This record gives sequence, C-alpha cells and structure tokens, in this order.
Amino acid sequence: MSTAGKAFDGNLLKRIFRYASPYKKIFRSALLLTIALSLLGPVRPLMTQQILDHYIAGENVKGIVWMSMGMIGVLILQSFLQFFHSWNTNLLGQKVIRDLRNTLFEKMQSFNLRFFDKTPIGTSVTRSVSDMETVADIFSEGLIIIIGDFLQLTVIITVMFIVDWRLALISLSTIPLLFIATNIFKNKIKETFGEVRTQVAALNTFVQEHLTGMRMVQVFGRQEEELSKFKAINHLHRKANNRSVWYYSIFFPVVEILSAVSIGLIVWWGAGGVIREEVTFGNLIAFIMYINMLFRPIRELADKFNTLQMGMVSSEGIFKVLDEEEVTVDEETAPRKNTRLY
Repeated sequence: MSTAGKAFDGNLLKRIFRYASPYKKIFRSALLLTIALSLLGPVRPLMTQQILDHYIAGENVKGIVWMSMGMIGVLILQSFLQFFHSWNTNLLGQKVIRDLRNTLFEKMQSFNLRFFDKTPIGTSVTRSVSDMETVADIFSEGLIIIIGDFLQLTVIITVMFIVDWRLALISLSTIPLLFIATNIFKNKIKETFGEVRTQVAALNTFVQEHLTGMRMVQVFGRQEEELSKFKAINHLHRKANNRSVWYYSIFFPVVEILSAVSIGLIVWWGAGGVIREEVTFGNLIAFIMYINMLFRPIRELADKFNTLQMGMVSSEGIFKVLDEEEVTVDEETAPRKNTRLY
C-alpha cells in the first residue's frame, strides 16, 4: 500500500531526513529563519494599532513618521529573511535529491537483469527523475514551511488574545468551518494527486517502451493502434489533473468567503465597540490585518500537507528500489578485463 492510502509514516520521514544530515547548517539556518519570520508576523499590525490609537489621535506627526519608517524597515527585513528562507529550503532540497539520485542510480547499476525484465523502464525513469523532484518539495514546500505556518498561527492567535480576547473570539468564530473545509479538501486533493502520479508513471512507461521499440511498431504498422492506447492513457492523466483543478476552484473561494465573514463580524461588533468606547479604532484595524494573516497560512496548509504527503509517496517508491535485494551481477553482464563499452 502506498503512503497515500495509510497513516503518516514517521519512520519514512526520518529516513528521508537522514539524507539531510550532511547539511545540518543549512537545515538549522532554515529553521531559525522560520522562527524569525513567525515572530515578525504580528509586528506590523501592532505598529498600525499604535499609530492609529496614539500618534494620529495625539496628532504626533514626528511619531507617525518614525513609526512609518519602522514599518517600512520591518517589511524590508521580512523580505530579506523570506529570500534567505526560500533559498535555504530549496538549496537543502536540491542537495538531498542530488545525493539520493546518485545513490539510486548506483544501486540500479548493481541489479541483475531480472530486475529490469520485471520492472518497466518508464517506472525506473519516474523514480529517478520526477519522483525525486517531488521529494525535494518536502524541504522547499513541505515540513519546514508547515512548521513555520503553525508557529505563525500560534504567535498571531496569542497576540490577538492578549490585545483583546473578545475580538479574538469573534475573529476565530469561522475557523472551525475553515478546518472542516480544509480537511475535506486535503483528503480529496490527496486522492487526485495519487491518481496524477499513477498516470504520470503510466505515461512515462508507455512512451519509453514505445520509443525504444518504435522499429517494431513501424514494421508491423501499428501506429494507429498504439496512438489510440496513448490517447487513452493521456485522457486518464487529463481527467486526474482536472479533478485537482476542480477541488482547488471550490476550496479557495470557500476560504475567501469565510475570511470575508470574519472581517464582517469584526467590523459589525467592533464598530459598535468603538462607538461605545469599548474598543479602539486601532485595535479594530489591527484585527482585520490579523484575520488576513490567519487565513492565508490555514488556506495553504492543506496544499502543503498534500505536498508533504506526495513527497512521502514518491520517497516510498524510491526506497523500495533502494531496498531491492537483487544486486548480484549476472555472469554475462560481469565486467571483463580489457573490455571497453565503446
């Protein structure tokens, strides 16, 4: 059974991360940048609140200028940190798949011919190329990013309750519905991603085998028959991708609607609080910013979980090849002394 159809495999993830152990500095740097970006998340809303409630209300022009410059500085700092964060996570992923691809190809060279007789060439190509890129996504778009999103959500929610617990509860009132929608989307998109990967492997296998055996196809005049088979496989691939597009086209508008409902509730209740002088105008604007910051990572978490899951599916196939025991070299393929390949 593939990883896509069972519980999350922590042992498989540990095995993947063993290949990251030579690059501990890059990994630690990515984690530190993740923490820094999470902590900087609520800073701009807090500064906006201070400007509105204290400096504008107090007609402190000098304070407004300094706070505005501070907000620009925070934005620039976040941009630099985001750049280095993206660089480190992608660099780590590329280094890991380089080592993993080298290990896989070295292992495949040691297999006897029985392995290649029973394994379609297209499947081996998929394992060595496209599956590797999916494993790289575990580092560039998967686990580290998920950790960062959870940390950012925790920091933002904590700050919201510290600033005003009533506005915080109202802001979070639609979150249960969002989590339900996210869970449904995550499960559906996981199924379609699994189908897409299956059809990609089928396409690779078909094309590889038929290009290799094109002479026989032409000799027996089977071009039309083979084209029909290819169109059938390609049709299944398109249908699998269309299903994923369908789920995305439903999920993101649902998230936007729930976000708009939360903002509407904040404006409705908060405006009354401002009139009754129970809530400051700065807090009201800051909470609208918090809602936008909350819904973005929650919306993307489902997609990132599926990216992680698909990386696990691909890595399972790769490690299945690495764990293959048919490594004895056939006598007819054993290297001979003074034998040249060309």
